[in-house]
Amino acid sequence: MSDYHPQCVNTTGGPIGNELEIRSLRYFVAAAEELNFTRAAARLYVAQQALSREIQRLEARLGTKLFLRTTRRVTLTPDGERLLVRARDLVARHDAVWAEVHGPVAQPTVVDLMSEGRLTGTRILDTARERHPTIEFRGRYSGGTGAALDRLATGRLDVVLGRVGWLDAPPMPTIDHVLVRLEPLALLLPAGHPLAQQDAIPVRSLDGLEIDGLPPHTRAPEWGDLVTQFFALSGAHSTPPHLPAIGLEEQGYHLVRQGVPMLASLDTVEVPGGVIRPLVDPVPLYAWSMAWRRDADSDGLSALRDAAAELATTEGWLAGVGERHDGTWLPEPDASRIGTGEVELVTGSRPRPT
Repeated sequence: MSDYHPQCVNTTGGPIGNELEIRSLRYFVAAAEELNFTRAAARLYVAQQALSREIQRLEARLGTKLFLRTTRRVTLTPDGERLLVRARDLVARHDAVWAEVHGPVAQPTVVDLMSEGRLTGTRILDTARERHPTIEFRGRYSGGTGAALDRLATGRLDVVLGRVGWLDAPPMPTIDHVLVRLEPLALLLPAGHPLAQQDAIPVRSLDGLEIDGLPPHTRAPEWGDLVTQFFALSGAHSTPPHLPAIGLEEQGYHLVRQGVPMLASLDTVEVPGGVIRPLVDPVPLYAWSMAWRRDADSDGLSALRDAAAELATTEGWLAGVGERHDGTWLPEPDASRIGTGEVELVTGSRPRPT
């Protein structure tokens, strides 16, 4: 009798168990074409950390470096240049096979998480994915809720997370939104900064301090408005206008080199060379909302609302809303709208019509 076992035959001639994942190749192609991990992550609607981890796995699997990265530049190695030609072809062939077998791919729910460093949006999206693994989502980072709301209104986004109201904000007649979190603000400090030695930083101690807070662009009017009102409260002032640091590595480099605190929020990704310290007396708050087009109705939107409601309940994101607290501060118009009950709070998704 023959010892031939068809199930053990490797028809490609390569080592069994060392197959390359198509996702890794897709991430590699995007990074190789952009030569910028932040732009590649935005193009794929994934977090930059996720893209970096996937590239590292691919390099480990192949046993070679594919990129040369410095704080200023990303380039392909010779092995990376050779792989790019093959990887493009493999990704294209994979997508063609999938389309032939399954037909057109359902459109994912595209959600803007506002900032790569702020974790509130990411946590909502991660919870939705965990609770609803069959629903396809794409996360992206606009760097500003104002710009994201414009894309939402024109159908380029499905959901936006961030501060949706600010002084002089234009009306949004086609957009609905609910409040999902009041998040304390904090300072991101160089580890050697004198304020970094404190467990919490009183707002009054910022009088006369220079803080990196105002955005140098118009994509984030909601953040610029908040910072301006906070500076009026605290007596702090802004650094001169400058190009923003994009990505966690660049932010760490900029933070340490500049030596100036950055205004941030408490639930923030750790930045190399920096520490987060909460602000107190009063505790300044950032009002996170979830926004969507009024005529929208999808499983993805429902899943995100359910996830936000779950987190708001289990972690007390909206504890004390509507009560007067002298120990907290909100900018206008958030303070007036929330205080008078004009803002709807997140609950589980409304039943979808059958």
